[in-house]
Amino acid sequence: MDVFAGFDLAHAIAGFFVGVMVGLTGVGGGSLMTPVLVLIFHQNVKTAVGTDLLYAAITKIFGSAVHHSRATVDWRIFRLLASGSIPAALLTVVALQYLGKVGAHTEKVIMMILGGMLLVTALATLFQKRLIKFAGEHNDLKLSRAQVPTVILGAVIGVLVSISSVGAGAIGVTALLMLYPRLPVSRLIGTDIVHAVPLALVAGTGHWIIGDVNGSLLINLLAGSIPGVIIGSLMSTRAPDHMLRPALAFVLTLSGLKLLTQ
Repeated sequence: MDVFAGFDLAHAIAGFFVGVMVGLTGVGGGSLMTPVLVLIFHQNVKTAVGTDLLYAAITKIFGSAVHHSRATVDWRIFRLLASGSIPAALLTVVALQYLGKVGAHTEKVIMMILGGMLLVTALATLFQKRLIKFAGEHNDLKLSRAQVPTVILGAVIGVLVSISSVGAGAIGVTALLMLYPRLPVSRLIGTDIVHAVPLALVAGTGHWIIGDVNGSLLINLLAGSIPGVIIGSLMSTRAPDHMLRPALAFVLTLSGLKLLTQ
């Protein structure tokens, strides 16, 4: 793996725009970058997933630092999520290493899972507020009784993220908001972003070990995404949510359908 293979402006620009979307909406690290790498840059799907995991982890470190400084992280929920997601991610990466021997068939399966996850993410993004409102009206689950569902949610996210790099963003946030509808939204979003960092690092490192990470591609993407996520975070208070969410859901739907029909 030649980490210093050279700077590529096109990859940096892609990293920048996805970084801006992550800063604006909290969604996009996996759900946008992996389809971009597969559909536009024609990367092998396993390499795209592995590289994107480390890309998302490093990009979200900056968002995590902001949320930690503003005390918008619930460390109890973080520990519950991580206790399910980290073991699940490790087991999934080991399984992928074994299934990798199948070759093209494994790649097709990952492509189908990725496409399906993008469609689910699009729905979660578009209808998040309605789902939260419904949960607030019907969820009487006490905080102490939400522990087991939170661990299970973490395990599910760990599997999905390790296979497709998608799941820790809109899907994770929406599920947390439905489990804990009485907690501040900013606290749950911050918790989800912080949780995504170790999860993506563990899953991404596993993909790196089995050779599914392109180091030079990763550096080119980060060269754009780091300033992009900072700019997007600064713009997030002014961006019209009622326009951003439908636009993002539309792009995710198109990407998901395209991957499913590849």
